[in-house]
Amino acid sequence: MKKVNSNTTPEGLCKKRNHKYLKYFPFYMLSVIPLQGLYLISDFIYFMAYYLIKYRKKVVRTNLKNSFPDKKETEIVEIEKKFYKHFCDVAVESIKALTISNKQISKRFRVKNKELIEGLFKQKKNIILYAAHYGNWEWLSFLPLYIPYQSLTFYQKLSNDYFDELMQIIRNRHGAWCVESHQGYKTLVRLKNENAITVTGIIGDQSPGKQSSKYWVNFLNQQTAFLVGADKIAKKLNQTVVYVSFQKLKRGVYEIAFESFGDEHNKSEDIIDKYAAALERSIINAPELWLWSHRRWKLTRPYNIT
Repeated sequence: MKKVNSNTTPEGLCKKRNHKYLKYFPFYMLSVIPLQGLYLISDFIYFMAYYLIKYRKKVVRTNLKNSFPDKKETEIVEIEKKFYKHFCDVAVESIKALTISNKQISKRFRVKNKELIEGLFKQKKNIILYAAHYGNWEWLSFLPLYIPYQSLTFYQKLSNDYFDELMQIIRNRHGAWCVESHQGYKTLVRLKNENAITVTGIIGDQSPGKQSSKYWVNFLNQQTAFLVGADKIAKKLNQTVVYVSFQKLKRGVYEIAFESFGDEHNKSEDIIDKYAAALERSIINAPELWLWSHRRWKLTRPYNIT
C-alpha cells in the first residue's frame, strides 16, 4: 500500500509549525491543568455564559422549543442548562487535547465497535466518517490512535488566523490531517490515485448557504436543509459512509460507536436520510449533547420544492 507524501501528512505539517507553538503558550499552560481543575473553569464559564452574558440564549431556546414542541417549559429549560454545561466542558476538553497523554485518552475516549472499521479496511474500503456537532466532536481527532490508517478531517477555515492555526495544531496532534473543505474532493482523488486507504471525517449538520446544493429532510419536527457533499463523494470515489455516535458515560468520558450507511450503491438521498435519522435518534436520546447554539434553521424551504 502506497504511503501518503510525508510533506503533506500531519507529521510533516506539524514540523513546519513547531516554531509557532510559542504563540499558544497560554493555552498550553491551561492544558497542563488536570481536567478536574479545568472543569472548575468550565463551571465558571457556564455561569458567565448562561446567567450573565446569555450567549445565544434566544437561539438555543427557540431551537429547543421548535424541536421539542411537546415538552413543557421546565423540561426545555432543564435541557438548555445541561447543554450550556456540556458546551463549556467541550471547550476546556478541546484545550486539554493539546497535552493530554495517550494513557488518559484510552481512559476517556472509548471505541465500542472498532471491528466495523477494521473490517472495511481489510476490504481496502475508504471511509467517509459522517459526524456531527454532538458529544465531543473535537475529540474525534484521537481516532488515529485507534485506527492505523491515514485520517483526514474536512474543515471550514476560521476567520481568525490565530485560532484557526490553534485548532489545526490540536486536531493534527495525533495524526488527523486537516483539509479545507473546498480542497477535500481533490485531495481524496489524489490519495486514491496513490492507493492510500483513508478515513475522512465530515461534519454533516452544518447549515448550507443559500447558493449551496442542499437536500431537505423532516428533522426534529422541522423542514431542514442538509448539505450535499459526503454522499456525492462516496458515490464518485466508491467510499463507504459510516455514522459515528457519541455517548457521554460521565464527565470527561465518552464512548463512540459506528454505523455503516453503505457506499456508492446507495442513492445520495438515502445516505442523507439515514444520517438525519441517526442524528435525530442521538439527539432525542441525549439532547444536551448537540450544539443548540448553532443557527441551524436559517433557511426556509421553498414551497415549489417537492
